[in-house]
Amino acid sequence: MRRIRSLLGVVVAVATLGMVGVQPASAAPATTTAGGVVWLCRPGLADDPCTPSLTTTRTSPAGEVLGVEAAPRPTRPTIDCFYVYPTVSDQKTPNADLTVDPTERSIALFQVARFSEDCRVFAPMYRQLTLSTLGGQTTAEEDAVAYDGVLAAWRAYLREYNGGRGVVLIGHSQGAYLLRHLIATQIDPDPSLRHRLVSALLMGGNVLVKAGSGIGGDFHHIPACRAAAQTGCVIAYSTFDAVPPAGSFFGRSPTPGTQVLCTNPASLAGGTGVLDPILPSRPFAPGSTIAAGIAELEFTVPPVATPWVSVPGAYSAHCTDTNGASVLEVTPRNGAPLIHSSPTPGWGLHLVDVNLALGNLVAIVHTEAGAYRRTR
Repeated sequence: MRRIRSLLGVVVAVATLGMVGVQPASAAPATTTAGGVVWLCRPGLADDPCTPSLTTTRTSPAGEVLGVEAAPRPTRPTIDCFYVYPTVSDQKTPNADLTVDPTERSIALFQVARFSEDCRVFAPMYRQLTLSTLGGQTTAEEDAVAYDGVLAAWRAYLREYNGGRGVVLIGHSQGAYLLRHLIATQIDPDPSLRHRLVSALLMGGNVLVKAGSGIGGDFHHIPACRAAAQTGCVIAYSTFDAVPPAGSFFGRSPTPGTQVLCTNPASLAGGTGVLDPILPSRPFAPGSTIAAGIAELEFTVPPVATPWVSVPGAYSAHCTDTNGASVLEVTPRNGAPLIHSSPTPGWGLHLVDVNLALGNLVAIVHTEAGAYRRTR
């Protein structure tokens, strides 16, 4: 837990530098299961932010409307998605409580709701390290509170809902760090749970592998995904708009003999690929710290009437290993706007790690789900 503690202490500062003092909007009441877990998203939950309409307007990189699509949601998905959200809480204590604030509802919509095209989405509330800690020193007890909540929810999910189904684990930033530890201690050593792992999508979380390899480091049995039909594997990356400056956090390994894994969701086998960004048309929770950080990116969404907007082909991406950092470098195409690092160049495009490649990730999970069904 010591390594997790030091990493989380840095991650929670990502959207707070220079943006202190904003207040969140009003909160929604929490809903608990019989086991005591508060679920942000789960099947049957009223007003579930992870099951919105999927109707999407496609636009060109320059903003021209190309058409409208209504993505279907299966009535009986055959796999599940277990999602741990990143640092979003504007609460003023080191650990958040379990109140479902607008920030958690927004991040679930932004990052995981689209995966409901192929899976039942389970997203627990947990007592995360909040933005108020500003990257300062946290105690071992505070770090344990965050992880223990995720672990308890994972165990409740397995006990009450999984029933032997395949599952995709999805996490970003603090969520990815916590899932790294959960996978390393709960899934990687357990053949039966590895058998249920469709994949793990761990963005902005510095997943470690043996240098020059796609395995080792954090996980001993779970390799990098190198094809869309591969299952039981991990996709991990951090996005930057340029070569990471000296001192940047993401993409750098603290452990000799290892490197941070970069798997390009637009080209898992390697090389350059084209990204398919997807974002909600409505803004992130107004008045929140994360909303302010997203505004600094200047990643504008064309005004559309549908709940979603997709901009296929707007950016190209390739994994680079330069200046001591392994990252996914993103370049605009065909008139797409340049996205600016936020809050500093050292953080790159961390706040849109997921949405820049959301279309690619959803497509990969769709293919993985089919492959998983055929082999189980």
